[in-house]
Amino acid sequence: MADQQQWVERVFEFEFPVDRYRELIERLERTPARLDELTNALAVRTLVTRHEGAWSIQENVGHLLDLESLFMGRLDDYDAGAEELRPADMTNRATEAAGHNDREIHDLLKEFAEQRGKLVKRLKKLSADAFARSAYHRRLDVQMRLVDMCHFQAEHDDHHIAKIEVLREILS
Repeated sequence: MADQQQWVERVFEFEFPVDRYRELIERLERTPARLDELTNALAVRTLVTRHEGAWSIQENVGHLLDLESLFMGRLDDYDAGAEELRPADMTNRATEAAGHNDREIHDLLKEFAEQRGKLVKRLKKLSADAFARSAYHRRLDVQMRLVDMCHFQAEHDDHHIAKIEVLREILS
């Protein structure tokens, strides 16, 4: 897992048209089902085992859940016409303190599906013009349209899904 590119080292180019928002919403909407499929029928031991100090499968799922409130807050930022998006806690303090390995995977998946469902429902209600709204993302040092934020979030989902896939191979 050491060879996987770290999330904070990723470079993003947001040069695609705004009208891609529909396919990005679809990607975001599919994440709960993908997580369910990946974790389905895994032994608890496999779900909660850390490998080389990295988060367990269950902690990766919990981390995605933890960040749903950030994305919802950033939607609020776009709606309010904020010049700058609220920052993420790059220490991941919430995930580290949450005790996700002490929970049932079913409960984590259900809560994530509920939260992501709310997010997707909110995105689907927006007009096409809303996805062109822009605000500054400090860590990336870019002006980011809402459609870019959707792409960023979908890529973050995929990053953790890839980590889960690797852990499944290693631990199963």
